Amino acid sequence: MIRQFCQSPALRRLLASMAGRIGLGLTSFLGGAAVLAPFLNPYNPAQDRNYAIRLQAPNGAHWFGLDGLGRDIFTQVWYGIRTSLEISLISVLLGLLAGVLLGLLAGYFRGWVDGVIGWLTDVMLAFPSILLAIAVVTVTGPSRISVMVAVGLVQVPKFIRLTRSLTLSLREQAFVQAAQAFGAGPGRIMARHLLPACLSALTVQATLAIGTATLEAAGLGFLGLGTQPPAPELGTMLSDAFKGGYSLSAPWTILFPGLFITLMVLAFTLLGDGLRDALHPPRRL
Repeated sequence: MIRQFCQSPALRRLLASMAGRIGLGLTSFLGGAAVLAPFLNPYNPAQDRNYAIRLQAPNGAHWFGLDGLGRDIFTQVWYGIRTSLEISLISVLLGLLAGVLLGLLAGYFRGWVDGVIGWLTDVMLAFPSILLAIAVVTVTGPSRISVMVAVGLVQVPKFIRLTRSLTLSLREQAFVQAAQAFGAGPGRIMARHLLPACLSALTVQATLAIGTATLEAAGLGFLGLGTQPPAPELGTMLSDAFKGGYSLSAPWTILFPGLFITLMVLAFTLLGDGLRDALHPPRRL
């Protein structure tokens, strides 16, 4: 099975794409850093503090320097990547499950079902995504779970619209009509025939959504509505640096968290572009 996957045309097209190679390499690096963070860092991100040398510049002992509380920024960044990836992946998964289910129902049944789901989607899209996420976290209270729910809710309309449009075009195809003629029910048709046909487009959209979810989670953390201390998170690290006024006196407290937020967004954006070219290659005359 592994050999067949490695020899698949889609994987070859992904590796042939510059964006795909860079995106795959960056996401592999970030994923490995998140998994190996407890083994690669000699410091505890929450407990190891040295107030005597706080705001120390990067050196051999502390590669990214120290923050305003005397914590090692290198350790904080790697654990922050782990937290950000966890939030992004779970939130996109929640948005994917809810959006695909509602999109399948709207596209298959149409009529009043499509009207209600379409109205709900339009209401959610009427609000800027970050404002909708802030409203959800404000109601539920700032925590990691609240951020996952809020960011996942923001992703739902994207998956609803994509799944609905794909279902509307697929439900008129011959294989769906054949399944209906053989007596297959709506649930079986949606699960066994429509959903597999939508998976490639949904995979691309989900990969791109991870990048936007990372940015939204970091924005909530910067506003103080994300993961609460002492758990490290990249947006919270930026917030602490700006609140402490270290942007000019200790620029490394802002540089490294901001750099890795940008790197995470870039990684999944490039990987999504590469997957799009690999799964939906352009037709040539």
